Amino acid sequence: MASRTSDQNSRQNRIAEMRRAEKARDRRNKIIAISVSAAVVAGLIGFGAWVIMDQKQKDRDAEAARKAPVNGEQTWDAKKLGRNHVETPVKYEMNPPVGGDHNPRWMNCNGDVYKNAIPEVNAVHSLEHGAVWVTYNEKAAKADVDALAGKVGKTPYTLMSPDKEQAGAIMLSAWGKQLTVDKADDPRVAQFFTKYVQGPQTPEPGAACTNGLGEK
Repeated sequence: MASRTSDQNSRQNRIAEMRRAEKARDRRNKIIAISVSAAVVAGLIGFGAWVIMDQKQKDRDAEAARKAPVNGEQTWDAKKLGRNHVETPVKYEMNPPVGGDHNPRWMNCNGDVYKNAIPEVNAVHSLEHGAVWVTYNEKAAKADVDALAGKVGKTPYTLMSPDKEQAGAIMLSAWGKQLTVDKADDPRVAQFFTKYVQGPQTPEPGAACTNGLGEK
């Protein structure tokens, strides 16, 4: 009888010990889960704060680029650039033209990269809508042309085409504005895009850059 009682007590003690061990494991698992969750939340908060700070810095940099003058750019008085729609040829005072009378149809400028020269009278209409027009001649290296084509291709309100007659290797034009560079990685290229794609010089901001004239 005493032996049976001893066995029962021993069994109860083992069960109690197993329950204590199970509770201890549960507590450890909860502590680990809470610690991991806290670390994840802290990481997300930290990453979110970094993203916000990084975006704010990018916004500040873009704003600074929009306000700062582009070193070496040429400017024409926008008030003296004609804006009439004409069906006849137009003789422009600069090449590529940065404004003036132009054809009623614009060149598509939703990141369009043209392999051949395009009509100036249509491209000028695109500038009126706030586009930046990138042109190049045989002096431009193929790597630079490819890099610019990639940049234009992912930037709405831009277009690109060759121009054998222009003086500079690479030229960027907006309404009343023009910049000549030798290389695609010239930091002024990015500044020109930031400042003049749908920039304050745009006579008709928000006007269409699609459903115009495309490459034939």
